[in-house]
Amino acid sequence: MIQLEKVLYTAKTRTSGGRDGVSRSSDGRLDVRLSSPGTPQSGTNPEQLFAAGWSACFIGALKAEAAKMHVALPADLAIDAEVDLGITDGAYGLAARLNVMLPGLGREVAQRLVDAAHQTCPYSRATRGNIDVSIKLILSRLHPGSGKQPT
Repeated sequence: MIQLEKVLYTAKTRTSGGRDGVSRSSDGRLDVRLSSPGTPQSGTNPEQLFAAGWSACFIGALKAEAAKMHVALPADLAIDAEVDLGITDGAYGLAARLNVMLPGLGREVAQRLVDAAHQTCPYSRATRGNIDVSIKLILSRLHPGSGKQPT
């Protein structure tokens, strides 16, 4: 188990109503309506929030590792994150995929950056050994499988 030596930040939220409720942060910067996946209700769900948080954190880790390696990251760096909610052994479980787009970088340098970021990103560390995680490096400017630019 990871033990923090020093707390740098504490996120505080209050959620009511569960998957069909609301969640607000103590500072008011987050105020979202929640809805269950696959329902017509407006709102986001915990899996989308987790995907957004992990991908944002992973980009931060990539930036930190790139600075250590003296590598300039491409301006159009992006991550498509997918978080699956499913059943495993009769209980709910998660799986995740991060498609890391680093167009213009050489494969070897890009892979070293991704591997280092996956070791230091707090979300990657928290999920390591707990859920099925796949990280795919994409070096082209095209969105995987669509032929479209990433958004």
